[in-house]
Amino acid sequence: MKLCWNRFVISLLPIALGAPAFGADIEAGRMVFRQQCTICHTAEDNDQGGAQGPALSNIYGKPAASSTSFAYTQALRDAKLTWDAATLNKFLESPTAVAPGSAMVVAVSDANDRDNLVAYLQSIKGSVSAASSSAPTGSDAADWRKDKPGRVHRIDVDALPKPFDTPSVRNAPKAIERPANAELSVPDGFKVDVYTTQLQGPRRLLVTANGDVLVSETRAGRISVLHPAKDGKSATASVYVEGLKQPFGMAFFPNAKNPQWLYIAETHRIVRYAWRNGDVKPRADVEVVVPELPAGRGHFTRDVLFSADGKHLYVAVGSASNVAEGLPRKTVAEAQAWEAEHGLGAAWDYETNRAAVLEYEIGGNGTVSSATGKVFASGIRNCVSLAMQPQTHDLWCTTNERDLLGDDLVPDYSTRITRGGFYGWPWYYLGNHEDPRLPGERPDLAGKVIMPDVLYQAHSAALNLTFYPATQGKAAFPKEYVGDAFVAFHGSWNRNFRTGYKIVRVRMKNGVPTGGYEDFMTGFIVDDGNVWGRPVATTVLHDGSLLISDDAANQIYRVYYR
Repeated sequence: MKLCWNRFVISLLPIALGAPAFGADIEAGRMVFRQQCTICHTAEDNDQGGAQGPALSNIYGKPAASSTSFAYTQALRDAKLTWDAATLNKFLESPTAVAPGSAMVVAVSDANDRDNLVAYLQSIKGSVSAASSSAPTGSDAADWRKDKPGRVHRIDVDALPKPFDTPSVRNAPKAIERPANAELSVPDGFKVDVYTTQLQGPRRLLVTANGDVLVSETRAGRISVLHPAKDGKSATASVYVEGLKQPFGMAFFPNAKNPQWLYIAETHRIVRYAWRNGDVKPRADVEVVVPELPAGRGHFTRDVLFSADGKHLYVAVGSASNVAEGLPRKTVAEAQAWEAEHGLGAAWDYETNRAAVLEYEIGGNGTVSSATGKVFASGIRNCVSLAMQPQTHDLWCTTNERDLLGDDLVPDYSTRITRGGFYGWPWYYLGNHEDPRLPGERPDLAGKVIMPDVLYQAHSAALNLTFYPATQGKAAFPKEYVGDAFVAFHGSWNRNFRTGYKIVRVRMKNGVPTGGYEDFMTGFIVDDGNVWGRPVATTVLHDGSLLISDDAANQIYRVYYR
């Protein structure tokens, strides 16, 4: 026993001394990094993935949050960490426990994977190439300097460039304090106020029957309640429930007017709390509705929505990767055999039940008849949010498309989705455009890809769509807005010249999208390197005003018509 204990102690010494664990495999760590981390980070110049987070090359032995080219959360700066093996290992195991409020919320749960990943990060030297941003030409439709309320945008698919026409770059925004002279621009007759500043990374919004507003604070792991002041122009916040794992989507059952349950989508499961109008704290213990959702890497937000008749629950689950890097190859026959059970175009292996909208049948008391959902629609890289069109009851999805094909590919979109529909990812985009990184892998899917309804400038990071309802409220928008939709653009991180960071209006005619969109609220971009806000989600209050969450400035804005 003593000998075994000595060996155990010796095995811990490398970590205790700041070195990788004994026997750690650098190549295995590189694979873990490319499968789990590159949707947000890069470490080497040939990484095929995202850069929404800072580059992780040459970080070993350096203080956390030390790069001047990235806007870190205050939580990570306050943690005062130095990246050695022990700190990296502990942080990767539970980022939000080490730095509560950190934007890094996806953990590496397997101990061997962590050891290998730490060894890999220690081995990386040098730095990843950064963007060399240059001003666009005067004809560039994506020029943010021309954004203003009423500016019309329409993406012409036939005019889009070929893949790799421009190089992909790292051009993450640096979030700064709101400049003293910064103003948000809205159409004539509208006004913007700050509704509340008492939140940490506010994201999804849900209005209650009594006028309170539920807010998911994903980084903080909690749901808060906003209580409007008597004049309705501002609100105070209190915490409804905390200790959740990356909560995002919320929905009432059986309906918002007289709800019995509040459903919350954590990244790995769906839970619910008994609810009565006016609740500010859970009235009973949590109930687990869906015990397991695909999680652990890649896109981590999960949205939820009930069908109009309350018989189905829809859950949006984003992909685990940018474009299925490292996905084991299948022959066409093997892929079609997989599809027979999982749906047309459904991916497999670590992408099983991802890049999809899942559907669960709902019983009488809001419980699911089976904990295993079925794929309702597939090939949707990251359906960040779901919405139900009031007039038609069509199910809508707003999607972040893939990266690293150039400045203008691939356009994000909002679209109606149909049962059994396939929207292209990862093999195709916008109909029959084949992704050049997966040539010839799925010729059988050509001609089966549904074209989205409304295309947005690539890399805008469209996150949320809200239909504007008919309302008689004192702050109601003019009647021509009724039936149209508002979409929040979180903003680009990998486009040479910045785009997004605004709220746009999607025009509808007789309940059908016209295909274009126009700017509604702009002004968050200071220059091509700095922004002071990043819109996430919208909702409409009972008085007709529009609320907008901003997870960079930690604020909620209220837009109303005077």
